[in-house]
Amino acid sequence: MCGIFVINPGSTSDELSFYKDDQLVLHDVSRYSPDQLAPYEHQSVLSQLDFRFKLIVETIEKNQINLNDIDGIIGRGGLLHPIPSGTYLVDEKMLEDLRQGLMGDHPSNLGGILAVMLAQLVESSTEKSIPAFIADPVVVDEMWEWSRYSGMPENPRISIFHALNQKRVARNVAEKIGKPYQELILIVIHGGGGISVGLHYKGKVVDVNNALDGEGPFTPQRSGGVPAGRLARMCFSGKYKLDEIKLKIKGRGGLVSYVGTSDLVLLENYIKGQPVDLFQQKQIKPEITPQKAAKIVEAMSYQIVKEVGSLAAAAGVAPDGIVFSGGIAYCDLVVDFIREKLSWISEIFVIPGGDEMSALNDAARRVLSGAEKSKCYSDYI
Repeated sequence: MCGIFVINPGSTSDELSFYKDDQLVLHDVSRYSPDQLAPYEHQSVLSQLDFRFKLIVETIEKNQINLNDIDGIIGRGGLLHPIPSGTYLVDEKMLEDLRQGLMGDHPSNLGGILAVMLAQLVESSTEKSIPAFIADPVVVDEMWEWSRYSGMPENPRISIFHALNQKRVARNVAEKIGKPYQELILIVIHGGGGISVGLHYKGKVVDVNNALDGEGPFTPQRSGGVPAGRLARMCFSGKYKLDEIKLKIKGRGGLVSYVGTSDLVLLENYIKGQPVDLFQQKQIKPEITPQKAAKIVEAMSYQIVKEVGSLAAAAGVAPDGIVFSGGIAYCDLVVDFIREKLSWISEIFVIPGGDEMSALNDAARRVLSGAEKSKCYSDYI
């Protein structure tokens, strides 16, 4: 018997799964409204640690998961030093860098820390030692050298993206096409609280927008790339503090800044005239009509299309496929727009939600079964 507990902290949710002998026993998603996260807005994500861990323990208890059945725990990888793909044992150096927010502040930094906290709880309750892992963190770096140039030598472009899901769905599509991933050229869109669009060129993600820190399309919670000169003037206008500017870029930018909510399910229902209860209605700004909301969602979709088009040009040849994954891929309004604009370039594969939980489970299971060795973070820094 092999039981693996998976923890995937996101910008607006925590996704939890428990697999027993590769069979899914538990899958739970706790979604957080802007109001729930509001107390932590002006603090680092580390301030959310106890809040999120408490909900994980409550979920385990509510679903009657026996701690004795847990043999390994794996969390989503965070903003660490750039490292190769693989499964990493969480060690003290990694914990130090995650707590410090070495490469940036993001909920994914909590994945490895929460995994260790749960491993310690299991050990104290069962007296058995279990490992805590991460796999394919967002800092996987395979970029072409010219992809790193930004126009500011002191501010190079860096690889921060949804590596775990992008790699997984790219391999899934390769299987559907019937060719090895290492022989294909794919463009993969991951859409969640942030949006990353990556060029997968024969097994490596050679160019991708920094989905965390102000590149690419605007998203449900992030501004994406904005006019730089005007942003600079805002920063020095005296009207905003640094934390307020950072929130405009990540957390309160994008859709939520225009319409009041980052919930695309709610927005799609509102736009289509489907029932929306009073609590949901209050999340939408009073001046935003269904028609205005539709235009803003289309504008986000349009920016995704532009990002895909630029990477198709960078590839130099027609890609073998365009893959659209993540939570946004559940939104028909966005999917239909992307299909209409991009189908002439390549076949479009839509994989809503991705398969991050299964990917993390597979990564831990390969190590626990002995099929693969875990990597040591300290070896690559």
